[in-house]
Amino acid sequence: MKPPPPPPSRPRPLPLAFILLLLLLSTPIATSISLPHPPTPSPTSSPSSPSASTTSTLDPKQVIALESLNIPTSRDPCAQPSFHNATLCDSSKPFRHLISLRLANCSSYLSLSFTALKSLSTLRSLSLLNCPLSPVRLPPELASSLTSFSSVNSLRRISGVWLSQLQNLTSLTVSDVQIKASGPFVILAHMTKLKTLTISNANLTGSLPGHLHSNLTFIDFSKNRLKGNIPPSITMLDSLQLLNLSSNSLAGEIPPSIGDLISLTNLSLASNSFSGSIPDSISALPGLLHMDLSSNQLNGTIPKFISQMKSLRHLNLANNNLRGVLPFNLTFIKRLEVFKVGGNTNLCYNHSAISSKLKLGISPCDKYGMPVTPPAKDSSADDSSDDDYDEGDAEEIRHKKEHHHGPNKFVLGVAIALSSIVFLIIFLILCSKCCR
Repeated sequence: MKPPPPPPSRPRPLPLAFILLLLLLSTPIATSISLPHPPTPSPTSSPSSPSASTTSTLDPKQVIALESLNIPTSRDPCAQPSFHNATLCDSSKPFRHLISLRLANCSSYLSLSFTALKSLSTLRSLSLLNCPLSPVRLPPELASSLTSFSSVNSLRRISGVWLSQLQNLTSLTVSDVQIKASGPFVILAHMTKLKTLTISNANLTGSLPGHLHSNLTFIDFSKNRLKGNIPPSITMLDSLQLLNLSSNSLAGEIPPSIGDLISLTNLSLASNSFSGSIPDSISALPGLLHMDLSSNQLNGTIPKFISQMKSLRHLNLANNNLRGVLPFNLTFIKRLEVFKVGGNTNLCYNHSAISSKLKLGISPCDKYGMPVTPPAKDSSADDSSDDDYDEGDAEEIRHKKEHHHGPNKFVLGVAIALSSIVFLIIFLILCSKCCR
């Protein structure tokens, strides 16, 4: 007979401590106890992260646009200094936006897409350096937003119409880029806010524009194919500080109204076909620091007022048709950092005022104010002719030459006389032998 099963064991009562613990966990935490806040993302957090700080986060669309341009975005593009100083942002919220972008030394396979440019429509400054990109259609929003545009050895070939879209620019620089346009006016017609203008080495043809807006303070049209005269529109810019028209095909006389450019500090008209004399109105430019009129067809004498221009530091009048006596003394020349007058065949210097040891590339003057001898053919603007003379005026030089020729004639006469005596002696000896 089986023993009866044991009675079921009664559960042991829970310990009092365990019950109190359960009650504590089930009770809401008092409002005076605060949980720690989640850590704030560091400035190096990815700008596309939704938890990034609103004070250092770039618009996610612009982050994608930067990535398409091979600009690293692992570090906040708005943090300064940015990657190669390529980006600058505003302080808007909740997302910051790019206001300046600089692309330099781009890879050959990089391309600007319309979508990327549209995302960057907040840009006010766009600079391209050594970026051989293909031109792309500009979004209207970006074209109207830009106030500064620079393209140096970039964009391969662009049209004047493409540039003319940038109507709100205050600064335009296009250098070492081929521009297809019938003239500067196509580009500049509607740029009413422009202050600084550089279109250099761009194969630009046509003539200088007949109308320019008065805001301009800087004009550089150097190394193009521009023709014609300097129009009154340029000489009416009383705020203009720099005018560089060098290395073009401009002709005619330098207009007397050039003296109306009262703010001008830098004037370069070199390597053109300007003729006539240097206008006296230049004396009205007391702040002029740099004047380069070299490699033209200027004639007449050099005005004396130039030596009274106390601000002048760079003077280049080389390779013209200037004539007469150089109206400068040694004190004026030594004050200059650059001084070139070589290549003017009919120009000479007063040897009593300027030492021949100072290589000028021109000859000293005789007492009539004419060059003693023309300078060597290979004399250049900054190299002196090998035929420069030492101290002594033209009369003394001629006297030395004549004195030099005298001994040669005397020696020749003595030689002839001795030859005659020898011949006579030989003749007499032969005659005496025959008579025997």
